Amino acid sequence: MENGIFICCFFPISDMQTTKVNQTVLNEFVLVGFSMYPHVQIFLFAVFLCLYLLSLTGNLAIMGLTWVDRSLHTPMYLFLGALSFSETCYTLAIIPKMLADLRTGHRSISVAGCGLQMCFFLGLGGTNCIILTLMGYDRFLAICNPLRYPLLMTDVVCGQLVASAWAGGFLISLIETVLIFRASFCSPNLVEHFFCHMRAVVRLSCADSDLTESIVTAISVSALTGTFLLILTTYVFILSTVFRIPSAEGKQKAFSTCASHLTVVIVHFGFAAIVYLKPEASGGDDTLMAVPYTVITPFLSPLIFSLRNKDMKNALRKVLGKRSFLNK
Repeated sequence: MENGIFICCFFPISDMQTTKVNQTVLNEFVLVGFSMYPHVQIFLFAVFLCLYLLSLTGNLAIMGLTWVDRSLHTPMYLFLGALSFSETCYTLAIIPKMLADLRTGHRSISVAGCGLQMCFFLGLGGTNCIILTLMGYDRFLAICNPLRYPLLMTDVVCGQLVASAWAGGFLISLIETVLIFRASFCSPNLVEHFFCHMRAVVRLSCADSDLTESIVTAISVSALTGTFLLILTTYVFILSTVFRIPSAEGKQKAFSTCASHLTVVIVHFGFAAIVYLKPEASGGDDTLMAVPYTVITPFLSPLIFSLRNKDMKNALRKVLGKRSFLNK
């Protein structure tokens, strides 16, 4: 339905909402984003651009190293490469649009474009959570079942698990996106976020959005807590096995293979919990609260995996050494 056609929306709504009557059916949204901070637009653009380029460089470096170095052709690094690829796509879904909005001030996005952005953001976010869970499962098998590990975690199984992570992430995403976009949206068309966040968009629905918001929030929280609890369970078994190792050197070696993954899990799920487990009545700027989860986490993940991992650093030295030799 084109802009300018008016409809009347008569739905029972809560006291916290105003009655949506005689509103225009929308074809596009305006992402409010950081427009409420006009004096720091250039500063935010510079900071976010630097973080984005660094995260992109780090993830591409990890993917490249795991591809060219044969010593990294193991399940642990296959999952790491898959996570880097997923995070690269995840940042591409929202950060370039956010940077363009900061630079040009053109903050509009079509309803269809908003739906696609939301679908990819939720799908890739879910994929990241599942891949982190698979990485924990991989460490569990390697430490708790070392003799059967080569038989249980083959390249084919790894590929199937990564494919299932993508399928699971996007299945949840499609369900949530369809639930939100099945109804029409009414004015005002202001999305109080820097991307099409599901809570910010669903509140613009012409219909009563309380039920839909509760359902999609419950789905996201269940997926988030479910994957985190699975990771927590694997580490309970890992710790119980490690503490039974007699030598201090053996314990340190086992812990070193998990340190980077555990650090990223804490950062990833910690920042995600701030966004998705925050009570509605607690207040706070949702736009600012989403920055750690959407911008900082993708920057920190490759940094942690590269700096705290000897194999990655050795692989990087090999590549740089070969390059300097060829230049001579």
